Amino acid sequence: MKLLLTLVRLFVGVLFIFSGLVKANDPLGLSYKMQEFFEVWGLHSLNDYTLAFSVGMIAFEIIAGVAVIVGWQMKLFSWLLLLLIIFFTFLTGYAVLSGKIKECGCFGNCIPLTAWQSFMKDLILLALILLIFRYRNQIKPITKPVISVGALLLSAVFSFGFMKYTLNHLPVVDCLPYKVGVNVLAGMKIPEGATPDSTVITFVYTKSGKEIEFTADQFPADFNDTTYTFIRRYDKLVRAGNATPAIKDFALVNQRGEPVTETILNAEGLKLLLFVQHGYPDGEWLVKADIIGRDAAKKGIARVMVTSVSLEELYKNAPGAFYRFEPVMCDATAIKTAARANPTLILLNRDTILQKWSYQDFDKALDFVTNYNRLY
Repeated sequence: MKLLLTLVRLFVGVLFIFSGLVKANDPLGLSYKMQEFFEVWGLHSLNDYTLAFSVGMIAFEIIAGVAVIVGWQMKLFSWLLLLLIIFFTFLTGYAVLSGKIKECGCFGNCIPLTAWQSFMKDLILLALILLIFRYRNQIKPITKPVISVGALLLSAVFSFGFMKYTLNHLPVVDCLPYKVGVNVLAGMKIPEGATPDSTVITFVYTKSGKEIEFTADQFPADFNDTTYTFIRRYDKLVRAGNATPAIKDFALVNQRGEPVTETILNAEGLKLLLFVQHGYPDGEWLVKADIIGRDAAKKGIARVMVTSVSLEELYKNAPGAFYRFEPVMCDATAIKTAARANPTLILLNRDTILQKWSYQDFDKALDFVTNYNRLY
């Protein structure tokens, strides 16, 4: 039993650390996934706190993984792990049963798992953690207390430090559809031979104060508009397919409301796309962006500002840098996927991504533009 318990602890601890590190590479990804759950549940007021929830949960995964491996304070951490895995199992189980959420973000975008795969993973982890919980009193620290505490402090410092870096400078390992080297127009096409999702239209009504769900071909025998009150309609996933392009909803519209996605992406030569979301920060990046836009214009590099902010709002007291880029509108979700930092600058050659810079790294973008010549 002692050997089995040790192996289980190592497996669970390593898995939690690995899961935390993968998500720490892109904390905003987990934050957006939390927002997806909150939107489904109607908890819109929590959307502003999802990044804080994400950072805290990721750090806890890593710290808890280290604690399990070194065997520190197992009476406490066995309880915390059990509560956490029960919560995760509820989320993934809900995703499977409801069909409203396809992926749960357990390993971030780098290792995408379906809701069913995530649910099965959590059931296995639940069984293993229950074993740890059952024999928690038999688990002894493998090192001196000062070393264990030091390991936990180092893991905490590393966790928060790494997430701070990735939030400011983009993910270290880019697993998103808009990573360097991607051909955007090709990524917008459905793969050849792909199988579409199999879905069924599902209605939600209330009757006598109770919510009732039924499909379009299975209306209740007593259905009528006086006793049933419509709540919502959604497409319930029956069987997942793969007929989904890697890049979705990337549609650019100019100030006249005309689609310009292919016009911009098919244009030959280099172009800089400045992605700007709501609530962009002030700072030195604005000065650098202004110089980048000015020098890029002199060297024939096209400049486009991609934003979901209405142009009327965008240009209220707009910084001078914004006038260096031609503004186009795009879906906010597509911008969040393409640009994890706000703002982000993406360099393309025609429609192929060559480089991405967070606003914290605009000095590198400036260096590129300064040294660029026509022989590129």
